[in-house]
Order: sequence, then C-alpha cells, then structure tokens
Amino acid sequence: MQKADAVVIGGSAAGPVAGISCRRRYGDKSVILIRKEKRVLVPCGIPYIFGTLGSPEKNLIPDALLQNNGIELVEDEAMEVNRERKVVSLNNGNTVSYDKLIFATGSSPAVLPIPGIEKGNVFTARKDVAYLKNMLDAVNDAKDIVIIGGGFIGVEFADECKKGRNCNVTIVEMLPHCLQLALDDEFCSEAEGVLRDRGIKLLVDSKVEAILGDNQVSGVRLSGGQELKADIVIIGVGMVPNNELAKRAGLEIGPGKAIAVDRCMRTTADPDAFACGDCAEKVSFFSGKPSRLMLASIACAEAHIAGANLFHTHYQNPGAVGVFSTIIGERAFACAGLTERAARQEGYDIVLGESTAPNTHPGGMPGAVSTKVKLVFSKHNRMLLGSGISGGKSVGEIANVISACIQSKMTAYELSLFQMGTHPSLTASPIVYQLVNAAELATKAK
Repeated sequence: MQKADAVVIGGSAAGPVAGISCRRRYGDKSVILIRKEKRVLVPCGIPYIFGTLGSPEKNLIPDALLQNNGIELVEDEAMEVNRERKVVSLNNGNTVSYDKLIFATGSSPAVLPIPGIEKGNVFTARKDVAYLKNMLDAVNDAKDIVIIGGGFIGVEFADECKKGRNCNVTIVEMLPHCLQLALDDEFCSEAEGVLRDRGIKLLVDSKVEAILGDNQVSGVRLSGGQELKADIVIIGVGMVPNNELAKRAGLEIGPGKAIAVDRCMRTTADPDAFACGDCAEKVSFFSGKPSRLMLASIACAEAHIAGANLFHTHYQNPGAVGVFSTIIGERAFACAGLTERAARQEGYDIVLGESTAPNTHPGGMPGAVSTKVKLVFSKHNRMLLGSGISGGKSVGEIANVISACIQSKMTAYELSLFQMGTHPSLTASPIVYQLVNAAELATKAK
C-alpha cells in the first residue's frame, strides 16, 4: 500500500493545480496524484487539434508540472474510495491511503438521446488521445461535416475543421443564435457573420431529430424534416460531471449532478474529502444560486482553494463569475460576468455603457482592430455586473481585467477613474480607452 498526506484523483486542469497548491502551502506534506490516462490533454485545446495544432500530441499537459512540484504520479484508475479506512482502491489491485483526499475527476461530453447516435463517425470532444486521433482521421477524410451545438465548443470545432480543408461544415443550433448562452445578441450576430464569411453554414432554431445511416453515419434529419449529408457528426453540447466514484464513496451529489461542497471546497459529507473543478457543485458569484458553469478557469480557482484548505482553512470560494473567450478567424469574442440578457433574467435593473475604438493609437497603426466593450451595471448602485467584448486577440485579457473588477465589486464611478498604461502599438488611446469611456457613459445613464 502506498501512502500520502494528500491524494488527488484526476489529472486534468483541476487535479495538478490542487496538488501544486497543497505543496506550496504545506511544503512538508506528501502528495500523490492518481489518474487513469497515460497522457492528459489540455481540455480547451481539443478543437484546435483539428486545425491549428494538427495532432493530439501537440495538446498535452506535461508531466514535468507534477515532477517539478514534488508530486508523485500514479497512473491507474481509482475504482473505490473507502472513506472510513481512508483508502483508495486502484484497478490493478493496489491501494493508496491518505489523510486528505481531493476529487478532481472532471467531466465528460454530454450525449444527446438522438436515435442513431451510436453510429460510426459520430464523435464528441472526448478527452482521449487515441479517440481524437481516430476523429482527426475521420475529419481529414470528410466532405460533409455536421456539428450539433453552436456554443463555444461547436463554433471552435467548425472554424478549425474549415482550416486547410475543402469541406462543407454545418452547425445545427436549437437556439435563435450561436453562442447565445454566453454572449448578447449583437455579439452573437457579429460572430455568426464571421462564421458565414468563412464558409460555415448555420442552421439556428433547428434541432437534430435523428442520425441517419446503416453502421456509419450518412446524414442527419432535422425536426422539420430537412436532411443533411454528413460523413461525420460532431456533438458539442456541453459536459456532465464525472460523479460515479464519489457516488460509490457515499458523498452527497448536488442539484447539478456534481459533488456537493461548501465554500471551502470541502465535501458536505466528509470533512477530509474535498472536490474541485467540473466534478464539484458551483454557485453563482452574483446570486449564490447553483451554477452550471464548467470552465477551466473556474476549475483552477477552485483547485487553488481546495489545495490550500486541506489542512487549515485559508480561502473561501466567492462563486463562479464566468469568463469566456474565443476566436473565429481573426475576430475574438469574450465576456465576463453577466450579459445584459442574463442580468435582466436575474432580476437586475441595469444600465449599460458601450465604447468602440481601435486597439492601437493612432488607429492607422499596423494591425489595428476595432474593439467594442459593453459593460453592464446595476442601476441601483452602478456596481459592475458583466460585459461583452469583440475585437482582436487582446479582448481575452480585457475580459480577465473586467473579471477582476467584478470580483472587486467596482462601480462605474471607480472604473471611470481607472488608470491604465497605454502604448501606441499595444492599447487603445487613453483618450478613447473603451473600459473607461463605457464606464463613464454608464454613470450618466438614466
């Protein structure tokens, strides 16, 4: 039997971060990380295997991350957890004992109950190197690709599958817009325009009723009766928590089908067991209500909290803010916090501030891109609630700055006095700096 002060189950985004957080906070404690995969993929990079990267091997989390932080790796599947004995049983018959345990078992792609989903060449964004190699071969041979789901996963798959290939790519989305769960309508429409310009067909307000073919997919039928040819179907409709091991261990499962935890990431059923990442329940930063957000950024934040709190309580989870970003062609889109639509749905009375300007100054600098920032504030106290952004690659970091402002509960008045560093080649002009101008406009809004 192996033994460690802390054992982490799961090797994707949250697992290594939780182990590293523990080692940094408690340098005298030993940490073992158990994972079933020989090689671990960067989850957010999976769509880019099919275009920009070109192979799963270019999208791996290096094991040196564990070695450099003194974390012992055990490559095997955790089959059972005996919480009374504090022992994890592995598939090979060995056991690992612990004082503190962290579940970081992640999530798996959601599978829709569509007739024909079991047919050949129907794929999901499974976190498995061999599976993705087979998927890449199928994409390379395909002339007609149908993607079910127009969220970030589906849109990124569509954009990447078009790169360097003469193929037809169609997104089928049941909502009125692609990316509608993350962006306001004007940003959705802008993103859809970029997708269409890149030759991607969009069928919104549409639903796949069946996947057609004998043993292998030949097409899909929509609920309206329309049939689309398909050599390959990619399903990108979200993820579901991996909760099976926790269930067998007798841990409480919450309303989102994930492991119930408190604000310290401690499981509600066992003070010596923690959970973080996609397998753990989440609450909204804004309302405290359950949240279904699953993002690597949230997973890593929770992992820092879990690792630091293992032996003494240091942090509490403020809740999920939700920061998204993506790029389609050369146009990037991002958001942090609540969209205008989501804020209204949550019952907020809101005011908006919007500002558009080049991301360089003057605007004639090489590589200048028009960048739009939309900020959402509470009308009551002008506290920042969220944002939407479009422009060049810098919008990803603008969203991160806005997330920090949201977490600091900054108001429009405080943001209007934001002191930024500027440079002609790197930022918008301080005269028209979008974040400041949007906030200042919101201070005057009725």
